[in-house]
Parts: sequence; structure tokens; C-alpha cells
Amino acid sequence: MILTVTPNPSLDRTYELPALTRGAVLRATADRVDPGGKGINVSRAVAAAGHRTVAVAPLGGPEGALLARLLGEHGIEAAGVQIAGSTRVNVTLVEPDGTLTKVNAAGPEITAAEAEALLDAVRARSAATDWIACCGSLPRGLPGEWYAELVASSHRAGARIVLDTSGAALVAALRERPDVIKPNAEELAEAVGRPLATVGAAVRAAEELRTRGAQCVLASLGADGQLLVDGSGTYFGSARVDTVRSNVGAGDASLAGFLAAGGTGPAALAAAVAHGAAAVQLPGSVMPTPADLDPSSVTTTTDVPLDRPLTEPAS
Repeated sequence: MILTVTPNPSLDRTYELPALTRGAVLRATADRVDPGGKGINVSRAVAAAGHRTVAVAPLGGPEGALLARLLGEHGIEAAGVQIAGSTRVNVTLVEPDGTLTKVNAAGPEITAAEAEALLDAVRARSAATDWIACCGSLPRGLPGEWYAELVASSHRAGARIVLDTSGAALVAALRERPDVIKPNAEELAEAVGRPLATVGAAVRAAEELRTRGAQCVLASLGADGQLLVDGSGTYFGSARVDTVRSNVGAGDASLAGFLAAGGTGPAALAAAVAHGAAAVQLPGSVMPTPADLDPSSVTTTTDVPLDRPLTEPAS
């Protein structure tokens, strides 16, 4: 069972447009609303793969009630913590060529009592989980050390924990030795304080984060592939993608595939790459099912292309 923790969940509304014109009245050709937030997306992908998952998240207002209902429709048990504020609503505009324009709301401010209730909700379920996935930014009101505290308490309960966040929250949590961290290229560059122009530079950054506490680094390099750096070595994975429709939630789908495949080793990396590649070919933040996966399009290797330039250098 995989437990996810999303401190700043959302309702994600996606509109597909024939064109994006500033100042005009636009009519969508298609629209949808999905439960959102990085951990919520991981739970959706885990559920789509046929595994049990519980989503811990602060929920408030009618938006929170709708989010809880949508989670149930996806086969996800919502362990919602009621808060005084309202759950945020994010908007994504999709153009025909796949270009995305996203508007993310800040979200509610979490009180100290609500923050402790979130920790209590995780503690109550830690012993029964295989993995705890803590994902996304911290909302207003939660201190930068909050994830570090969560990693420490989860380890005391005997649970394995993966952390998908960035900035000060990631750096602070490294000292508690999270089992896995999942940065993208930009987050890697931010964590080590230098630009990354090649795959080799990303490998060195991942190795540095392991010396600072991360036991395993699963790094997404976007269209350039994914890296897995752990105690057994360094692995590189990539996949053929025919058409990119939306990359919203693709990294979360990738993490779900990794955890559902055991969360360690090249086989789990291959699952991560397959799930991420499938997700970008689906609309909005739709999570892939097993039928959407194409394992034959995936390659993994220990022969990492260190000199390959990153398509979008991280600074």
C-alpha cells in the first residue's frame, strides 16, 4: 500500500483551446476537472495501476469536498484533514501544439493545529504502508522543516519514504536520510547551487545529494530521460514518445510507476520511464493505466551518456 501526503492539494481544471489569444473571449473545445497536487496525482496513478493507496491532504470548503468525492471516484481512500481555508483551484490552458499555460493558486494558509493534524493522520497509517510519498510545495503556514519532521517520524514507524519537493524544504529534509528523492533537473540545480548543462552534470549533482543524506535519487531530465543514482550504481532510462499532449502530472505518474515496481533498481526505473512517457501522451492530468504503457519503447542502461547536453539546461 502506498500512502501519499499532499500538503497543498488542488482541483485542476484543464481547458483545451483552438488558440490562446490575450484579451479575447475564448471558447474551449474540451474541458475537464481532476483532483490535483503532486501526491494526489501519485495516488491516482497508483490506483490506475491496480494498487491500494491512501491520500492524506488538507481539505477545505466546497472545493475540498469536491476533491474528496473525485478521489473516491478514482478508487482512492481520502484521509482528509479538515481546514478552515478553501482548497485551491489551478487552471491549465492547452493549445493544439501541446503548449501549456498554467495558473496555480497559492492555496490556503495552514494553522499550527492543522499542521499537527496532518502529521497525526500520517502517523496513524505509517505502520500499514509500504511507501510514504511526500509530494509538492509546502503551503503557507507550514515551516520549512515540516517535511524533515515527517521523514523522521515515518522512519521511526518503520516506513520507507520518498520526497518530491524542492528548495529549502528538500535541503532541510536531506539530513533525515529520505529513502528516495525525486527532483527534476531544475530542482537538482537549485539544490546544489550550480547550473547543469549535461547528463553528466546531473549525475554529479545527484551523487552530491546522496552524500548529503538522500539514499537514492530518481531524477527526471524531461525529454532527455531519467536518472537513478543509488548505492548499487547509476542507471539511465529513456523512452520513445510519439506525441506530447500534456506534461501535467507526468513526473507524478513516473514516481507512481517507480514505487509500484518496488522503488529500487533498474526495473523500477524502467517502470518510471514507461509511466512518464504514457502520461505525456494523455490529456490534462490523466494518469495512465496498464493499457496505456508501452514497455517496448523504454531503454535502461548503466552506460550513461554523460556528455549529452540537456535539451533545456538547468540553471
